[in-house]
Amino acid sequence: MVAVLAIALAGLTLLLSPSVKAATSDDDTANGLRSIANAYSLIEKNFADPVSSERALYQGAIPGMLRTLDPHSNFLDPDEWREAQRRQSAQYFGVGMELTVDGEAVVVGQPFPNSPAAAAGLRRGDVIVGVDQHDARGLELGAVANLLRGPRGTEVTVKVQREGAPAPLSFTVTRAAIQTSLVDAFWLRPGIVYLRIQSFESQSVAPDVEAALKKLGEGNVSGMVFDLRGNPGGLVTEAVAVAGRYLRSGQTVVSHRGRAEAEQVFRAKPQPDGQRYPIVILVDRSSASAAEIVAGALQDHDRAWVLGETTFGKGLVQGQYELSEGAALVLTIAHYYTPSGRLIQRDYQHRSFFDYYYAGRNDGPNLADVKATDSGRKVYGGGGITPDEKYDRPTYSIFERRLAASGVLFHFGSLYFSGRKPELPDGWTPDDGVLDRFHAYLREQKFPFTDREFSDNRQFVSNQIRFELYRRAFGRQEADRAAIQSDPEVGRAMDSIPKAQALFQEVQRVLARRLPPVR
Repeated sequence: MVAVLAIALAGLTLLLSPSVKAATSDDDTANGLRSIANAYSLIEKNFADPVSSERALYQGAIPGMLRTLDPHSNFLDPDEWREAQRRQSAQYFGVGMELTVDGEAVVVGQPFPNSPAAAAGLRRGDVIVGVDQHDARGLELGAVANLLRGPRGTEVTVKVQREGAPAPLSFTVTRAAIQTSLVDAFWLRPGIVYLRIQSFESQSVAPDVEAALKKLGEGNVSGMVFDLRGNPGGLVTEAVAVAGRYLRSGQTVVSHRGRAEAEQVFRAKPQPDGQRYPIVILVDRSSASAAEIVAGALQDHDRAWVLGETTFGKGLVQGQYELSEGAALVLTIAHYYTPSGRLIQRDYQHRSFFDYYYAGRNDGPNLADVKATDSGRKVYGGGGITPDEKYDRPTYSIFERRLAASGVLFHFGSLYFSGRKPELPDGWTPDDGVLDRFHAYLREQKFPFTDREFSDNRQFVSNQIRFELYRRAFGRQEADRAAIQSDPEVGRAMDSIPKAQALFQEVQRVLARRLPPVR
């Protein structure tokens, strides 16, 4: 079976490949293995404490070898490998809720819509103190998540501490198959649709895009804002399917090739309704891997106007090989290229891996790697996807950053609704009374701020309170949609749709001139 996967800025683009040619001679390989075995034998016999062979292999030898290669070759222990497979399937059996950490407690971040957790009455902000007979206080998030998962149809008792409740509450939840979607689409205004893909790591992304646009009525779309900001990657096959629906039949979406891998070209399979309207793609420095495949393909074919920041620049393909112990080895075997032939991968050989991931990036495009889009516009490789129109990230005040990182908004939301059911009228926004109450709450919590800071950032505070309480009353999707409607970058994208339309029309004229005359 062959599958391609790109995960996060930990950035994996994975290809299950049946074989890879040996990189060294048999003698060199045998000598290397003997050296490793001899070193391990010396450590096992002479180290001051007992040596775990599993730890030596899983945390030492194998990851150590991979770290000498590139930032994206990786080793997945059995638990990590099972979790990666679960994410790809986008399905698991459990109660259906997002968990988060608040200090040392694991709390409910959000029950999923129509999930067993939501039906049982669990709410955002509930502190999980017990799961069945287990005391959950002090457990790590992963341990609590594992306790909540289980066979379909089985029951689990979840005990929580809720703001306003004098004693812990117990909920009996029947586990079910939990389907998650990484896709959202809705109307920004008549004719202008917003499409967001959080990541491509699930096999349901392309089908979910089709279903969302069909539900809206894609035939009524006159322009699209396609949001790939913060999208870390995912299954390349899903990225190819999504990008391909907007391209002409047979157009290249992406290709990859490497020393031991023959070139493979992925081509578009269009959807008729996806051919008609202009597209503006939003990207930022966290858009990576499979997200860059989509942005690069639609930019190279002049099918979309790209707005935002230069993307991460992750263009390595990994072969994923399951080991006998239930773990998996992830090894870079190729590079991928956009339709014009651009290499997206940033340089990682002349910096530390820490700087590669986290330091400020000043790579810029490789001027020696210049290519052309279908209409003849110049594009460059070697440093991510450079947008057609730059949009710098907003700068937040010290007060805004402090507030966003503090968790006080989350706690205020729990206090605001306290013991009552979270309900708000449609279109609700905080009035002066709510803002004054929040101001007093900050004082009670000894949050450091001045009245001038609060006044200068009053609109930001109002928006953040609104989004937090929307999540509780209407769910995460409606809260996210409310935030999108007031996002200035989305507003800029809507203003840029005429540029996308002009580009779309120009490339159609250019391609028409290249077609042979009809006789």
